[in-house]
Amino acid sequence: MNKSLALHETLELHELLTFKSLCLSKSTLMSGLVQDEELKTILLNDVKAGEEGVKRLENLIRWDGQ
Repeated sequence: MNKSLALHETLELHELLTFKSLCLSKSTLMSGLVQDEELKTILLNDVKAGEEGVKRLENLIRWDGQ
């Protein structure tokens, strides 16, 4: 079985990684600015999920590079 990604798949992973990183940055920044505790909790949960998503995408890209 071929464990390499096609070029378009690699490019799509990079696009997703860029988008997810942007979302993570925005949620991180906004969580420091909001006053409402419920909204802050939602944003912090989003930051945690975003970090996990970025790590997964990075692992997929690294896996393909091997």
